Amino acid sequence: MRSHQVGSAPVHREVENGWEVAVPLAGMALDGVRMAGFHDRGAVGLDMRVLPQPAVIVVIGFGDDPMTVESGGGHRPRPLRSLAASLSPGPARIRGERVECVEVCLSPRAAYAVLGVSPRELDGAVTGLEDLWGRPERCLRERLADAVTWRERLGLVDEFLARRAAGAPSMAPEVAAVWDTIVARRGRVRVDDLAASCGWSRKRLWSRFSAQIGLTPKRAAMLVRFDHAARALRTGASISDAALACGYADQPHLHRDVLALAGCTPGALAGMATSAG
Repeated sequence: MRSHQVGSAPVHREVENGWEVAVPLAGMALDGVRMAGFHDRGAVGLDMRVLPQPAVIVVIGFGDDPMTVESGGGHRPRPLRSLAASLSPGPARIRGERVECVEVCLSPRAAYAVLGVSPRELDGAVTGLEDLWGRPERCLRERLADAVTWRERLGLVDEFLARRAAGAPSMAPEVAAVWDTIVARRGRVRVDDLAASCGWSRKRLWSRFSAQIGLTPKRAAMLVRFDHAARALRTGASISDAALACGYADQPHLHRDVLALAGCTPGALAGMATSAG
């Protein structure tokens, strides 16, 4: 972890389609963290589908209006100032007006250090961040609202995450290595081979990996493969080309995984808006 002053890292800022976006140009204090600031200057409004991806997404809102989270299962929409979306959050949609927020993308290893709970406890959902962090989350939002520059805001979040990670339990090196293998091989792995690579039984790997990552190894491989397919589809690849390039047996296999993880067809996923900017 690197030590630095709050707001010391330079920031790139631009306005596009009504959204002001600020991104730090230097690395974060904690490995496995990416962040960006968003401000809806053009009153465009936020309407974002939350899709599964191999990262935990944290959104810290500091504007006057809360965001609304709509999830499946007949649950009523919930107003939230800040939120955390698990690796595989299920069907969810985030809406908001005049949104001002910092979005943080956490690798599973970083999420394990800063969330304060096992990723498994997020239970495939979008969770209010105040429920996880309590008063520190409220204090952070207040400091972000008082800050006058993106440089200061992103620095505050960076410092906050580094403090939370200090002294937090570390992910088991075997679990981290298995995750890295799944990512490096784009989900094209066998669980038996993963267990053998770290000298664990399949049962022990399943238990430890699920507790610290929040998914079983098989589900994690499915998620990583899906993420590559989703990116390919959204950049214009045909369904057949995406299936072939991302290691699916055939188009029906891709269709089943997209339906299971995103709740829609590959064709619908290709045209889906997933971010504010």
